[in-house]
Amino acid sequence: MIYNEIRRKTKKIAIGKMAIGGDAPIAIQSMTNTDTHDKAATVAQVKLLAERGCDIVRITVPDLEAADTITAIKESGIETPIVADIHFDYRVALRCAEVGVDKIRINPGNIGDEDRVKQVCRACNAANIPIRIGVNGGSLEKGILTKYGAPTPEALCESAMYHIGLLEKYDFNNIVVSMKASNPYNMIAANRMLAKMCDYPLHLGVTEAGSREIGALKSAVGIGSLLCDGIGDTIRVSLTDKPEFEADAAKNILRAVGVEGQCGMDIVSCPTCGRTKIDLISLVREFEEAAKREGLTDLPIKVALMGCVVNGPGEAREADIGIAGGKGEAVLIKKGEIVGKLDENNIVNSLIEEIKKLKNK
Repeated sequence: MIYNEIRRKTKKIAIGKMAIGGDAPIAIQSMTNTDTHDKAATVAQVKLLAERGCDIVRITVPDLEAADTITAIKESGIETPIVADIHFDYRVALRCAEVGVDKIRINPGNIGDEDRVKQVCRACNAANIPIRIGVNGGSLEKGILTKYGAPTPEALCESAMYHIGLLEKYDFNNIVVSMKASNPYNMIAANRMLAKMCDYPLHLGVTEAGSREIGALKSAVGIGSLLCDGIGDTIRVSLTDKPEFEADAAKNILRAVGVEGQCGMDIVSCPTCGRTKIDLISLVREFEEAAKREGLTDLPIKVALMGCVVNGPGEAREADIGIAGGKGEAVLIKKGEIVGKLDENNIVNSLIEEIKKLKNK
């Protein structure tokens, strides 16, 4: 899939030293789960998430004191953009803008009257800080819930457009929007609707998705479906687990969708059948571990691991490199052409060495 050819056209929004929307790469996000008042723990987790592949990290800022942790993060040398998650107290948003946060996430409807929204818009405009409007199926306005009877896609969209209009009323256009629901279908439908109603970048995520396995599956359905439509500029996989696993899952979704230039190594392997002549299940697991150990998983190449020589060469035609198993050996395939044979006891090591040659070219 050539994502940029189908990608929705949006405004390009600067967040710290990076950007989302427009022609910028899709940004991976996660959120710390430390007590934000604990500066050392929060700084350490932000560093870990950045090392794990997060482009943007969000922290909750429940009060004015917690805003000081933003200063600690910046002073630690971390360059990853930081998003302050604000609920209810507009003064916290003002403080975060003052200490130099890179983006603020609010629901404009829960920080008080419009004068407070106006003050936040003014402060963020002055510091060129974008605002992410966060609409959540679990916290829609009572009037909208009464109108639709449930957090339907239409309800989510109406809430998002209301909040967009509220910020625009005060000449604020540095906006990112997210509409999240725990039901992937509602999340997909809502974002498809909103994508036609505005040109702001969209942050994608299935909220309250669950534990690591089921949460990753729900997120893959919701986020992946929209990416295949060309919709989405930044993503977060929400898991009831360690935040670093969210980054891993997000990268896997980009890899599975095939977002060019971001997906890293794409491994394709057959499901095995009675024709399989090698222990492909173990071989794939061994190869994945070796590629990770050797630091090769970020290479933007497709690797095919096939179990037999009947369909293997054909199925591996689109891969940069791969193997197809035979009895006691495997054939090495490059760009659809068989270029050699590998002993069954040394398939993974030999393939890794061939990939290193590609890396060094």
